[in-house]
Amino acid sequence: MGILIDTCIWVDVERGSLSPADVAALTKGEPVFLSPVTIAELKFGAENAKDPNIRQKRLAALARLKKKPVLLINEVTGEIFGDLAAQIARTGTRHQHRVLDLWIASQAIQYGFPLLTHNLKDFADIPGLQLMSLGKAHRAKR
Repeated sequence: MGILIDTCIWVDVERGSLSPADVAALTKGEPVFLSPVTIAELKFGAENAKDPNIRQKRLAALARLKKKPVLLINEVTGEIFGDLAAQIARTGTRHQHRVLDLWIASQAIQYGFPLLTHNLKDFADIPGLQLMSLGKAHRAKR
């Protein structure tokens, strides 16, 4: 088993509003995985920091985080992404503004991992995705 951690959790760790021990308590010893999408989002945030000290702090946090295992994005991930995007489009909802979230969700579904996030509403309509809430640390299968 394992748990995929959403980018927002790592941002909270970097900002100090959530400690690595908090994440460990929430994941209860399960292996924790990163998405390359999360690495991209965190790198983008670091490179766009106006303050050089904040930029360095974010890059250092990213370097520490990259020691965790990273899930691959491959053709299976792409198929799942395509299915999810099509399902969401059929509901009349546009998915373009949430492409990165759909890639992360696609990986969680592909690997059978729940996604730990505090942005439940961003993922609530994704079929087959298991969510873990940051606030309650409970699993809610969608």
